[in-house]
Amino acid sequence: MNWLAARRGFILIFSLLFCALRFGWERLVCLYRGVPLSTRYRAEWMHFCGATVLSAMGIRYRVEGSLPQGTTMIVANHLSYLDIAICSAAMPCAFVAKEEIAGWPFFGWLAQLGGTIFLDRESRLSAWDATESIALRLAEDVPVLFFPEGTSTDGSEILRFHSTLFEPAIQGRIPITPAAVFYQTPGDTAERDLCWFGDESFVPHLLRVLRVTGFTAVIRFGTPEILPDRRTAAWRNHDAVEALRQKTVGRHATVAVQARVSARSRDFNSQHQRAG
Repeated sequence: MNWLAARRGFILIFSLLFCALRFGWERLVCLYRGVPLSTRYRAEWMHFCGATVLSAMGIRYRVEGSLPQGTTMIVANHLSYLDIAICSAAMPCAFVAKEEIAGWPFFGWLAQLGGTIFLDRESRLSAWDATESIALRLAEDVPVLFFPEGTSTDGSEILRFHSTLFEPAIQGRIPITPAAVFYQTPGDTAERDLCWFGDESFVPHLLRVLRVTGFTAVIRFGTPEILPDRRTAAWRNHDAVEALRQKTVGRHATVAVQARVSARSRDFNSQHQRAG
């Protein structure tokens, strides 16, 4: 671990503790007033935590497109556990996540406090239980975001979208908003190097991310749409997210190439002037 990763690691720990203390204080206030802690507040708290965690890790984020307004379901591609912090920093929302996250030290506990819906990817019964929880969040006017691929990837392709969790939006005639997540990386670091996929352990990946400088996460929102059935919703949003990612990746790849060319040109001119 280098000094940058160590410093960011300590800041991250204190940031997470601060987030927990803020939640605890609000919970005490609600107990004193005799009112429950609302799902809306949990989403707002996750919004605060997402921005705090990204700042502690030295990750910048940028929102492109129009933020979804009103009650909506949001679906996005999935590159790593960082996506939860990135998406929650962009806007207050509730998440659906794999149940393994609930058992993670501290992170899992915070996810539970934030009202995350946990899902056993291997259980159809768990999926339908999750749809009921999603419907309740949407009924409370809290946007719900999930990753229909069912797993994180290296970003080279977007996997088929599973359709089950789209059902609450179909039944409630609620618009579904596609969103594309993209990691803009510095220098020769590839987006794939920052993705968490396959059998890689959590800690080595986290340490690698903490060592990176100039990491910017981009989330681009598409156009919300009310759709007639969940299978149509799955393939339409898959295509929409794929198009959004291609547009975003292509544009930033061009910018990165232009930046490298400009840097080389400056170096060449500098050397030429010194030689002259």
